Amino acid sequence: MSAVALPPQVDSWFAGRGWAPRRHQFEMLQAARRGRDALLVAATGSGKTLAGFLPSICDLIDRPADGLHTLYVSPLKALGVDVQRNLLGPIEEMGLDIRVETRSGDTPSDRKARQRIKPPQILLTTPESLSLLLSYPDSNEMFAGLRTIVIDELHAFAREKRGDLLALSMARLQRLSPDLRRVGLSATISDPDAYRTWLARDGDEDRVELVIGDPGAEPDLSILIPESKIPWGGHSGRHAAREVMTLIEQHKTTLVFCNTRSLAELIFQDLWAVNDKALPIGIHHGSLALEARRKVEAAMSAGRLRGLVATASLDLGIDWGDIDLVVQMGAPKGSSRLLQRIGRANHRLDEPSKGMIVPGNRFEYLEARAALDAIDDGELDPEIFRPGTLDVLAQHILGMACAAPFLPDELLAEIRSAAPYAGLEKATFEEVLGFISTGGYALKAYDRFRRLTQDPDGRWRLSRPQIAQQHRLNAGVIVDQPLLTVRFRNGRKLGTIEEGYASTLSPGDHFFFCGLSLEVEQFKDTDIIVHASTAQARVVTYGGQRMSLSTHLANRVRGMLADRNDWQRFPDDVREWLEVQDRRSRIPEPNELLVETFRHDKLHYMVAYSFDGWNAHQSLGMLVTRRMETAGLKPMGFVANDYAIACYGLEPVIDPKALFSPDILEREFIDWVENSYLLKKAFREVAVIGGLVERQHPGRKKTGRQVSFSTDLIYDVLRRFEPQHLLLRAAWDDARARMTELGRLVRLVDRAAATMVHVDTGRITPMAVPLMVIIGREALPSGTQADDSLLLQAEELANAAMGE
Repeated sequence: MSAVALPPQVDSWFAGRGWAPRRHQFEMLQAARRGRDALLVAATGSGKTLAGFLPSICDLIDRPADGLHTLYVSPLKALGVDVQRNLLGPIEEMGLDIRVETRSGDTPSDRKARQRIKPPQILLTTPESLSLLLSYPDSNEMFAGLRTIVIDELHAFAREKRGDLLALSMARLQRLSPDLRRVGLSATISDPDAYRTWLARDGDEDRVELVIGDPGAEPDLSILIPESKIPWGGHSGRHAAREVMTLIEQHKTTLVFCNTRSLAELIFQDLWAVNDKALPIGIHHGSLALEARRKVEAAMSAGRLRGLVATASLDLGIDWGDIDLVVQMGAPKGSSRLLQRIGRANHRLDEPSKGMIVPGNRFEYLEARAALDAIDDGELDPEIFRPGTLDVLAQHILGMACAAPFLPDELLAEIRSAAPYAGLEKATFEEVLGFISTGGYALKAYDRFRRLTQDPDGRWRLSRPQIAQQHRLNAGVIVDQPLLTVRFRNGRKLGTIEEGYASTLSPGDHFFFCGLSLEVEQFKDTDIIVHASTAQARVVTYGGQRMSLSTHLANRVRGMLADRNDWQRFPDDVREWLEVQDRRSRIPEPNELLVETFRHDKLHYMVAYSFDGWNAHQSLGMLVTRRMETAGLKPMGFVANDYAIACYGLEPVIDPKALFSPDILEREFIDWVENSYLLKKAFREVAVIGGLVERQHPGRKKTGRQVSFSTDLIYDVLRRFEPQHLLLRAAWDDARARMTELGRLVRLVDRAAATMVHVDTGRITPMAVPLMVIIGREALPSGTQADDSLLLQAEELANAAMGE
């Protein structure tokens, strides 16, 4: 296709910059002109966003129209703001009369009201804001002329509850505008056909054309090893702070990624402590106040920062072309995530993205090497899709009732056209309707749970008009932990910390947050009043789910361990570590589960090297220690990382196979989950999403304690009187699949039964040291003295393991 097919304004705009549209941008335009849905998979910096919008711009030039023409949906509010800025420039330079606006939770209420009456031609929004728009009675007028929906960073949320909500919203949009075209954009996916199915009407992937962009330059990736030494355990790359600061000095702009918000705060402090040239560096994560994040983003866009420490809050698509280095602190956990992060560097297709990984310990070195090998081989993390969840479905059905009464068979057909709900059974749909209309058998005596009423003609409608307002106040599928706001005395907001951590603080305590050492002055309602300090401080911790080592990286690590010829490319200290392990105990084969037992410092230890990720290991550790207690082995505790678990107690483990037998998932697992905080936490989330418990009322917001108290009461009632309640089942699904990675746990236990190799080593082994270092670490405060103590402990353990 030649540039002649472009409208003159667009053609001139490209020519004026000495550019030409890329092949994939033309192919997206061709698909649009044929009325076809499309999925574009293209490298970062290849012009994906322009490829998504180019057909809409051309169509609005050829056929000018008022009203909403194109919806752009992104997972992040910041991404919408960034795209608006980058899109407005070309539209103004082309002299086009096209209005572009954003809509999110941060949009002023008067603009939101105006957008429903007089929407722009292009509206940039999030899944949650789109769902709310569809809950208004005038949504049919607003979306009747919609031509295109563009979903950016599709991989970021399609397989999660936000994806369920968006798929249901697309099904409604398709009914309101039957000719609507669906467009997906993504950079890092391993199974495009699965995403085509998710994107398509009725899950028919043949409706969606696949457009593959030209590959970009191969990334320039390496592993940073300060002084050719890698720590034995922990630290998440903190030992390399001075070397990372030197890299910041040597590059124009460096983005330093951390896997957790707590680590980001620590790394920022470490870098600032060695920032001898006082270079401007910043910090960015999701718990910081919006104003603080916007300030940092503006400074990055203007080129005023030399370094920025960030978390997953910047994984996605913000286009800062001046970044010329990305540093990953600690292990990457997955090749797709690493590639996404490294792609933030240079952000241009024809220039290689430069990235460095700083492993925190020797196992993390192997993981980093596995990630680089996977990227070299073009192997990305596998994507697993699951059926849509019922709590999200309940929220969506109530939202549709807010828009207008509905006939159940018509709504069911519409819902089934969304791929995650294609297999929804009518009986399950009717059960969800029953839950919304009565609350279920155990709750039907309470009027506040009666949200829907069925008319004689079969239509369902809201029981009371006020329910619509309550729904819009409480809708959404992101359920934060109970939060307290951190403020200065002048009222300036710094951000939020979780209520659980805040409960450990008292006036006079110090904690690191927003890159500052803060002293607590007082607690006032839901605020923590603070002032800046120079004192040594604790680090704020968060209760979010921890990233786990991906399955395919775990398999690569197993393979590298077993291939002794591969060891030659490892640093000397890593190679020596494995060679001594091989002499003292054993290197597990890829299909084996190695279990070591030994006595050390008056305790008996059992270490299982399963490489199935921290979440699965945490679950298994709890189950195994309970079984050890029953067996009279007097366990004292366990620790876990992504690679292994270590249980320790007063009696030796003679037969570890009995502790790992498959019936542990039939007995101890079910009992543990049902009586643990895990299931209550999952129920709290599904109860909020499903609308059973409200977070906000007009003019006031419930505290986290109030929400937890409400959900705990209902949880206890349902478990006693209606154990098969819809939301209890949904909570079980969440607890098993999301929080405990049940699939990996099942495979681990099955493998233990068939392939366990038990070695009674008689002494601590080299591969056990990274785990042994963790024991007792949770009780130590964060800070330099604690880190020095850990380093000393690690050296003592290493000497015991490596010495003759």
